[in-house]
Amino acid sequence: MSAVAPITADGDGRTRVRLAELVALRARVAKAALPRLESRAMRSGQQSSRLYGRGMDYAESRVYQPGDDVRRMDWRLTARSGRLHTKLFQEEREGRLLILLDAHESMRFGTRVRLKSVQAARAAALAAWYAVRAGERVGLMSFGNGHRMLRPQSGTRGALAVCGALADWDASYAPIPGEPLSDVLLRAGRLMHGANRVLLISDGLSCDEGAHGHLLKLSHKAGIRVLVVADALELGLPPAGRYPMEHDGIRRDVALFGERQRREFQQALGAGQSRLNGMAQSLGLPHSTIDTAADPLDAVMSLLAPGVRR
Repeated sequence: MSAVAPITADGDGRTRVRLAELVALRARVAKAALPRLESRAMRSGQQSSRLYGRGMDYAESRVYQPGDDVRRMDWRLTARSGRLHTKLFQEEREGRLLILLDAHESMRFGTRVRLKSVQAARAAALAAWYAVRAGERVGLMSFGNGHRMLRPQSGTRGALAVCGALADWDASYAPIPGEPLSDVLLRAGRLMHGANRVLLISDGLSCDEGAHGHLLKLSHKAGIRVLVVADALELGLPPAGRYPMEHDGIRRDVALFGERQRREFQQALGAGQSRLNGMAQSLGLPHSTIDTAADPLDAVMSLLAPGVRR
């Protein structure tokens, strides 16, 4: 299903992802206060900070990458090789965030402000800007719209690559048969490219029974956070009335007047977000829910803050 508003290809920010909006979200993240990352050795499922080497043992040098701290430049090796190099230290771990983005047809639904797919893209862009500001690399994997992968990159280039992919993938959307979340998690476990944190953004409708075990296995490799995107009709009992819906170009009016009818309708629509939230809670994974009219910034920041448990 999709919202009544006609879908256009120009990226209106409501029914289609608007690249300029995703890029502009950088300014909002830049103004937000970032919590200080505490230094600790890497452990499964935990985020380690980037240490700047003060009082640490030197480990090695590597070619400079955009976003590296200039205070850690290896000037001797730079002079010998003619290429910029950065020093790494014994306890340093470079954080990597992989965003798993649900692009199933169910995400192209919305009755308030924007479609779930557009809200999910906004949340993913905010996560990307937040991650690179905190010194992490960021990558993106989309599911439900083909197998699309963007390897983790650092700095502004990494966040811009994510924003560009979000807009491009949305513009080239073509429905495919549903892909169960269990298959997605299994594929992500093989293609993480060193990611030590994973942010799953989904409406939960692809969540199947096998997803629980695969989510548990993935949590042994990386810290998993879950952001559920839902429409207002999926989160609460809809007011009595007629609701115009459009699917595959066919428009219908759904009449919801009786309380039982409204409750069954809400439970059917909200089954996915309920399943995914319940699964995350049972596994002790940090999780949050936003609707299509909300500002995702606080939810994204609270999920990606170091050491968060919920």
